[in-house]
Amino acid sequence: MTHDDALRLFVKTLRNLEQWMDKAAAHAQAKSFEVDVLAHARLAPDAFDFARQVQAGCDQAKYAAAYLSGKQAPSHPDTEQTFAELRQRVQKCVAFLETVPARDLVGSEERKVAPPWLGGKWLRGDDYLMHVAIPNFFFHATMAYAILRHNGVELGKMDYIGSLPTQEG
Repeated sequence: MTHDDALRLFVKTLRNLEQWMDKAAAHAQAKSFEVDVLAHARLAPDAFDFARQVQAGCDQAKYAAAYLSGKQAPSHPDTEQTFAELRQRVQKCVAFLETVPARDLVGSEERKVAPPWLGGKWLRGDDYLMHVAIPNFFFHATMAYAILRHNGVELGKMDYIGSLPTQEG
């Protein structure tokens, strides 16, 4: 998997997340409750709620794209409280990821990635993507999925995986 492949997979999963949110809205309407209640649902008292899972997943994707391409990541202050605001966050993240062409990732395997939270330490681009960005992104995406599923939204494996590029014959 190339670094460009990883960013494209982040985009696909974020678009799948929007579809999960569509199903959550339909579920809320069918059960006569406001969908934004689910924005604050969580799996455990000490776990992030749905909104924070979405924010964190978006952050992992945008920082991976920024660090690996040498671009500046857009700022998002984590103020989203509603599904409408979370959708905007996802759409902004996808839009940013789509501004990073494969040519900007050439040599990113060797790029020095030094996020502030590493306290002066750094990782090679390959190691950052494999040990930080990908697992963290999918952790938060999976938790967002699980929160909706736990709250009765009818989601299945194919909702998580999304469309497949199948061929005829």
